[in-house]
Amino acid sequence: MPKMIISIDGTVIGQMALAKDRTTLGRRAYNDIVLDNLAVSGEHAVLHMRGGDVDIEDLNSTNGTYVNATIVQKQQRLKDNDVIEIGGCRLHFRARSSLAAGAATRNAHGDYPASVPLSSAPTESGALLELGVPVLRVLSGADQGQDVPLQKVVTTVGKPGVAVAVVTRRRQGYVAATIMGGVTLNGAPLGVDAVALQERDVLELGGATRMQFMRV
Repeated sequence: MPKMIISIDGTVIGQMALAKDRTTLGRRAYNDIVLDNLAVSGEHAVLHMRGGDVDIEDLNSTNGTYVNATIVQKQQRLKDNDVIEIGGCRLHFRARSSLAAGAATRNAHGDYPASVPLSSAPTESGALLELGVPVLRVLSGADQGQDVPLQKVVTTVGKPGVAVAVVTRRRQGYVAATIMGGVTLNGAPLGVDAVALQERDVLELGGATRMQFMRV
């Protein structure tokens, strides 16, 4: 039976077997998987299970649903080990309920203890922690001189209705994509497809705010 391993800020908080044809995800309490994060819409996404296959569908959420750092446009078929990012929450999809041997310590019931950090799971290398704290330094705009730490899996920056970008943490590093409005990366338009960020790259949002990716 497929399942989701759910984590917030790098810590596994639980897991859920997908036993229904339709499993809803969102901030509201009536969802099958409740993600208590302000970046998550009340009814954010839904998982459709058809036979042994699972598809994910975004329900016109405010901040989007991402699979392996790529935004879900319609419905998308999930593969074993895919990582779903919704707001500040990460869901690790396992097509089978049993995990690979040695992936992480499990208790007698086969469950991950809540205290296991995500860096112990097979999708995380942990190497990012050794390279300094990643931030977006505001070069111009109302918050000039301030740093926006990139400690969460997904960090959204910008002003709704003007320009909004999302920076997502991946195993290999950080990627950026546009959610709304005019966003550029080093002067070139940034689209909805994720682009890898390099040290000193500059994001510009709506022509008003410039932010530089760096580690401090």
